[in-house]
Amino acid sequence: MKPIRLKQTYELLTAYKAFRPNNVSIENPVPASAEDLLTFHSPEYINAVEALNDGNATKDAISFNLGPGDNPIYNNIYDASLLSTGGSLVAAKMLETGKVDRVFNISGGLHHAMPSYAYGFCVFNDPVIAIKHFLKHGLKVAYVDIDCHHGDGVQHAFYDTDAVLTISMHESGQYLFPGTGWIEELGTGKGRGYSVNLPLHPYTSAEILLWAFNQTVLQLIDRFNPDILVTQLGIDSHFKDPITHLHQTAQGFEAIIKEFDKLPYPWLAVGGGGYDTMAVARCWSLAFAVMSKQTLSNNIPAKYSSKYSIHNLYDIDIPSIEPNYQLNTQSYAENSVREINKLIFPTFGIRT
Repeated sequence: MKPIRLKQTYELLTAYKAFRPNNVSIENPVPASAEDLLTFHSPEYINAVEALNDGNATKDAISFNLGPGDNPIYNNIYDASLLSTGGSLVAAKMLETGKVDRVFNISGGLHHAMPSYAYGFCVFNDPVIAIKHFLKHGLKVAYVDIDCHHGDGVQHAFYDTDAVLTISMHESGQYLFPGTGWIEELGTGKGRGYSVNLPLHPYTSAEILLWAFNQTVLQLIDRFNPDILVTQLGIDSHFKDPITHLHQTAQGFEAIIKEFDKLPYPWLAVGGGGYDTMAVARCWSLAFAVMSKQTLSNNIPAKYSSKYSIHNLYDIDIPSIEPNYQLNTQSYAENSVREINKLIFPTFGIRT
């Protein structure tokens, strides 16, 4: 999660001259305010993070899940978290006012943060805070999370409302943090049927990922008919990622982004996980290119390729999956899709 991922993505897009077209602009983030944070986080938690800004642990840091482990304390932790959250809020305001029709905040997507504690490398939950901005203006939001990990913090925030449809496609919690995201997590009260989870087996291929996405996500978004589309584009699903087990490729990731691109809604994209930094830079560059209607050459520009020793934008030499194992991953995906058809689709009047 180190910021080098963002720098490398920016450098790659710069090398491709992707910021030059007239339809592209780069906006500076504005730090989120305490008032912004309070739309989701508790005042005690916000104050605790602010007290850690000098990088030194306080006696109560551990009670907010901050310290050794997944949520380390570092110098300027509060300021940096305000910036990444503020970036998503700047993006949300640009969409809400009609200034643009799509925005990508690569520093956002910190979808695990909970109201009163940090979780899964995430301090403040920028997708939730951005969505809260849309809701304040009476807008209905579809949130789709394709990070390898379940989007638990965002689901938690909107579990009891029908104003937000949350969809998370992820490696099954049986095998991966945070251990949640089961199909039976449907929502409650008015929100029952509006929390959708699509768990997948380790080593699920790009082809099966795209099939499962097309079988479920697109139909649900179409019936929900949101005012705004928010997508969390974590690419820790990539086969080179060191801490996860799905078998996504740059080509497969781009294929999903192209499906989002066909939808007619104002679109806020945020980053997320991804721990092979070159996979992150390549895939988020592909996403930016799709969003801004550009086509990037597979041959990475020489200055960048010589600096980082990477030459192809798309994946080559993709490891094969043993056929019998691939059948298992396909069967698992088919079962997840079948259960969504049974438990979720009736809420939206979708017949299968």
